This record gives sequence, C-alpha cells and structure tokens, in this order.
Amino acid sequence: MVGLLRGGVIAKKNKPLVGQCGNVSWNARLDSQLGVFHWDAEKNLSAPLIFNTDLLKIMNSAFSLIYSLVPERESYEHLYNKTFDLLSNLSMCDNSYDLYLNWEIDLLRDLGYALDLTKCSGCQKTENLCYLSPKTGRAVCADCGAPYVDKLYKLPINLNVTKRFVDNVCKMHGIEIPMARKIL
Repeated sequence: MVGLLRGGVIAKKNKPLVGQCGNVSWNARLDSQLGVFHWDAEKNLSAPLIFNTDLLKIMNSAFSLIYSLVPERESYEHLYNKTFDLLSNLSMCDNSYDLYLNWEIDLLRDLGYALDLTKCSGCQKTENLCYLSPKTGRAVCADCGAPYVDKLYKLPINLNVTKRFVDNVCKMHGIEIPMARKIL
C-alpha cells in the first residue's frame, strides 16, 4: 500500500514519531490508487530512552540499519517483533549492548547472513570453537583455525564483530555503513 499522511509535516498532534506505536488505517477509492493513511498513536517506545544517550545511540543505530538495509515493501515480521522487543526492553535491561547485539545478529539472519556457531566449518566438531570465519559466518575450531588466526575473528561475538559483518553487507549493497552504527 502506498499513501499520504495528510498534515504529517505540519501537524502538531497525532504525528507519528520514531519509536512510536499505533494504529494505522488506509483507504483509497481503488486499491491501485494512492491512498491516505490515518494515524492513531497509542504508545511511544522511545520516550523512556530520551534521557539516556547510550540507549538513544542503540535505537538510532537500529533504525538506521533498518532504513539502509531492509528493502521497502517487504514483510519482515520476525525483525519487526525483535525490534519491538528491543525498544520495549531497552530501558529495563541491565546490559543494553547485549540486547542490541542479539538484535543485530537477528537482523543479519533475516537479511540472509546468518552466523552459525553450532559446529566447526572445517571438521564439523562441536567442541573448542574459538573463531568465526569472516567470509562464511561459521564457527571454526582451534585446530582448523590455527593457520588462519590472523584472518579469523575471535569468539565470543561482540559488537565489533557484528559491525564488520554489517559493513560487508553494506558494501555488498553499494552503500556505506550508517553513521549511527559507526559511533556505537
């Protein structure tokens, strides 16, 4: 559906904001025409994050990655639910960076770049997994990774590792990694 939000630029009331959840209805004379969206705000998930700069950085990074990498008019229900959970739990979580890290891993998975940490990509062992391959996104055990230590990422995964994967995904799409993700 494509449509306009009348008064969206000048409206002071009932204007959808970043992080705000609500009900949207759409109508048009014909399904093929440009319709009109009607917005009813219910809850603003970004309101509890306003006074914490670290939480705002996380929210901005998530939205900038979604804007840059997720194709328009595609249904990503799992990513939507994970993003809703991220925003809902961010202000209540003790370690917000771990929550964001899990969200970013889910984003990569939904875009088709899943990280597989269940077994070694070389010998299929499930023990002694110490590295992550930057090319395949699969775990590598210490024995198989010994000759390539300088080229592999060390486990456990952190935000620097996922940033490298996100950067590679951005390069594959011909865009630069969003500034909000660079500063996180």
